[in-house]
Amino acid sequence: MRAVSANLFALLLLCALASVFYVWNPLEERLERHKRRISVPGGGSSLHTGLPAADLSAKTFRTLLAVPAAQRPHLGARLEAHNRTVQSASAGSRHYHENGDNKRSEQRGGPVKLGSPLEDGVFWGDWLEDLRPVGFTEEYAQEWRENARTHRVVKLEPGCGRISNRLATFADGTKACVRYGINADQVQGETLTYYLATLLGITNLPPLALSQLSSDSEQWAAVRTRINGLQWSDRAVVSLTEWVSNLTGVVTPAPLRQESAGLRPVLEELRNKTTAELLELMQWSDLIILDYLSANFDRLVSNLFSLQWDSRVMERDTNNLLKTPRGDLVFIDNEAGLVHGFRVLNMWEKYHSTVLSSVCVFRKRTTQRVAELHRRRDSRRRLLELYRDSEPLSVELGFLSDEHAAVLQDRIDRLYKHILHCKGKYSELSPSQPAQ
Repeated sequence: MRAVSANLFALLLLCALASVFYVWNPLEERLERHKRRISVPGGGSSLHTGLPAADLSAKTFRTLLAVPAAQRPHLGARLEAHNRTVQSASAGSRHYHENGDNKRSEQRGGPVKLGSPLEDGVFWGDWLEDLRPVGFTEEYAQEWRENARTHRVVKLEPGCGRISNRLATFADGTKACVRYGINADQVQGETLTYYLATLLGITNLPPLALSQLSSDSEQWAAVRTRINGLQWSDRAVVSLTEWVSNLTGVVTPAPLRQESAGLRPVLEELRNKTTAELLELMQWSDLIILDYLSANFDRLVSNLFSLQWDSRVMERDTNNLLKTPRGDLVFIDNEAGLVHGFRVLNMWEKYHSTVLSSVCVFRKRTTQRVAELHRRRDSRRRLLELYRDSEPLSVELGFLSDEHAAVLQDRIDRLYKHILHCKGKYSELSPSQPAQ
């Protein structure tokens, strides 16, 4: 009888905690959006004035799903709403680095005149590669990291998605998102996803550096009182990512929506698009590869999941994805990747597979690196070496477990097989013959 009573009490307690989570998350997210509407860093106004009430329950449900059930009772009121960074046109101090001169800009905006958008069956043409946004080059990222590690932080204010994150202003006026995270997994996921993208040659992610909140740190001395008020742990490792100005939201392109046949290497479909549309699709193909390998469920995958109660979710801005005025995509807020994404992989895998299967056109350079990682089977070693060589605090933050490193290699192998499948399926097609 005592055992039955104890079990009943435990069940009632779990139900009560679930009710708290259900109520707290919408309230917390409304508070965060309210703060953004009142004051957006840099003096601008928010691009988004709030979401419909239906979205609040959707985001709450996604947040609960993202946390392993065994951990939910321990999180209490700290369980925070969906991570989304809203950036205004006037916020920040640096602009995205664009590729090419005015002539190339004109070529981007017009119809396709330079030749076939495809090469060797399933790859984007070389002329499109020549027009592709450079993004954040490694040279620029290295310079930014050096500055971010040495410049003093003079201001911390709300921003950058979660309530636990902050927008930092450096002494030179530049800004960065500070991600503290609910736990180290999120900072680790954001960081390792950045270096995985670097390993793949994907340059759409803003530069990232780690910093430690030690009490004797000169970098954080000017905002020490603010840090204490936030109750951030001493010596915690946080990530700093560049705050990029003049960005807007991105809607999922038609070929990648649920009613479409997918992004296929069929010339009669691609020739109807402008050069700018093709360049955006090229970046989407990289994004889907990165999100599949890192098991990041907090972007297109979460939209696909939400279709079961929101049929128009694909018509709104995609989570954690922004673009420049010229249409160059910027992949932000990758905290759900790798570590956390691998831990809840069973929950999301069917959606990851569905998104991956919708794409059969790839950047040649990206697939070459995937093929090399598949052939050499050394993704763990190469990612670890790049991470340690680039980040002095890598030892303090930690790396993938052996289990998660094996998951990454397995996903590389699966991606490689999918690329081979696409080549086999479309290599025999004539330029005008659609696939069945």
